[in-house]
Amino acid sequence: MKTMTNLCAVSMMLLFAASVAVAGEFDWIKDFNIRAEADPSGFRVRLATRFKIGDATVDAVLSNVEKPADAYIALRLGEMSKQPTDRVMEEYKSGKGGGWGVIAKNLGIKPGSKEFDALKNGQDLYKTQDKGTGKTKGKGKKKN
Repeated sequence: MKTMTNLCAVSMMLLFAASVAVAGEFDWIKDFNIRAEADPSGFRVRLATRFKIGDATVDAVLSNVEKPADAYIALRLGEMSKQPTDRVMEEYKSGKGGGWGVIAKNLGIKPGSKEFDALKNGQDLYKTQDKGTGKTKGKGKKKN
């Protein structure tokens, strides 16, 4: 009985550690979803403009994902892998239980690659600000 209790404790610790490790990845998603859900029509326009796709494609993607960030990530993975949207959505449907790393790998993108790491760490649909400074990211000319 003691061995069974120890196994349960170890299992819970491993599960917690895995959850903490994943929590740091794609940490931009929560804010992204809030912004997209607050302005759905603006979000649709941003997707169409950013990925140079029509309304029909936007509709198809949004109707097959759970959250706005999923649509963005799927479209970015299609862009990175040079795969058509239909192919990416097939991978999303069949591999979403395994996470974005599995989907990326199935599309030919290495999960540890520079491109995939950049996607995990941020998005380019909404401008972001440096924490605490109030300044937008990026370099600009210094004013004299």
